[in-house]
Amino acid sequence: MNYRTLVGLEIHAELLTESKMFCTCSTEFGGDVNTHCCPICIGLPGTLPVINKRAIEFAIMAGLSANCKIAKKCKMDRKNYFYPDLPKAYQISQYDMPICTDGYMEIETESGVKKIGIERIHMEEDTGKSLHTEDGSSLLNYNRCGVPLIEIVSRPDMASAAEATAFLEKLKAILEYIEVSDVKMEQGSLRCDVNVNVVADDGRKTEIAEIKNLNSFKAAAKAIEYETARHIEALEDGENTLKDTRRWDDVKGVTVSMRSKEYANDYRYFPEPDLVEMEISEEWIELIRKELPELPEAKKERFVKLYGIPVYDAGVIVSSKALAAFYEDAVSRAGDAKLASNFIMTEVLRRLKETDANITDMPFNSTDFANLLKFVIDGTISNNMAKKVFREMAETGKKPEKVIEEKGMKQITDESAIEEIVVRVISENPQSIEDYKNGKDRALGFLVGQVMKASKGKAAPQTVNRLIRDKLSNL
Repeated sequence: MNYRTLVGLEIHAELLTESKMFCTCSTEFGGDVNTHCCPICIGLPGTLPVINKRAIEFAIMAGLSANCKIAKKCKMDRKNYFYPDLPKAYQISQYDMPICTDGYMEIETESGVKKIGIERIHMEEDTGKSLHTEDGSSLLNYNRCGVPLIEIVSRPDMASAAEATAFLEKLKAILEYIEVSDVKMEQGSLRCDVNVNVVADDGRKTEIAEIKNLNSFKAAAKAIEYETARHIEALEDGENTLKDTRRWDDVKGVTVSMRSKEYANDYRYFPEPDLVEMEISEEWIELIRKELPELPEAKKERFVKLYGIPVYDAGVIVSSKALAAFYEDAVSRAGDAKLASNFIMTEVLRRLKETDANITDMPFNSTDFANLLKFVIDGTISNNMAKKVFREMAETGKKPEKVIEEKGMKQITDESAIEEIVVRVISENPQSIEDYKNGKDRALGFLVGQVMKASKGKAAPQTVNRLIRDKLSNL
């Protein structure tokens, strides 16, 4: 029996406005507990919310970037439920008239480009935060109460954890590019819920399980894989799953049921009585559209066309706005787009992965990186030497010229000096000469290696290759 997995995502992104959704309190992360909140944040009687215009503009920017239709009229609704971190017992959200609908994003999959539908993007306010201590007490911080959010709801068009991860990575990159959210998952600025169920070839289908509040792409992928296996096992046992809301236990690697899944009726939505309907004109939408920067997909296509780098390399580089800017600045200074791309795809990304860092965390800037590339281009150092210099720059923050000077790494470019070494190496390896004459090309590589060893890696490789070939052809 074959099974098809259906995955839908609900992603919450905090908007990067200076003030909250319905009051002037600061949205700055951190601060002393309960110092960024006011009577409006916690819904004291008699207070009135005033909607943040910039939050609406950010929601429209997100919708335009995700190919959504922007509503000409929308409204806010009350979503009634009580949690300790929501002291007014309702959240101001959007129900039947969201600000953005019917969008899509394209992702790369093993079988090619796939279009993932976006059902809606709606605006709402964030809740506060609960902190549970070891002695069983619960503490509440309302600084986050009222921070503006958008919730992006995809259609269940993804068929695996890999496709969901590709969607999340692309969405994160877009939000970062248009600067409507800082997308810091570790601070809760971006978090997602995943909805998973499985359909068998014979039409049997499991009930949807929703896994809440995943704060890393890795956790989302693991939860999807776990749920897929759990649902298939249920169908193979002739059973079904419950329609429930679950949480991911990262330590045990399992999902755990929290409660039965709520329906819209459970929240008793009604129009927010303290806010009027919003009318969004075409002129306003067009003004916002003009604010949009070049998006990752367009930048990728430009990098491929302008710099001649592979599509895969361009896709990786533009996945981070900071990395794309770093690359483009380095290319403008060093002039060799392919060399810069190769170095980023290998040395730079390896270093970032090893240290779990971003390009902005590196102790050097794009100018230093470009200068390192220039030393390769003008023959001062070889590619292999450049890798060593790069590692030293990454560990110490030293400039490339200083590392090269301190380590005595300047390449030998004096052809007569290299020729002297080549002649000596050839005379000391008669068997390699014989092998080369008998068609064994590996002998050439061996001789090049011996020259590089004799020069302590400083001989210019291209010159070494050329001189050895010349000498061998004259024997």
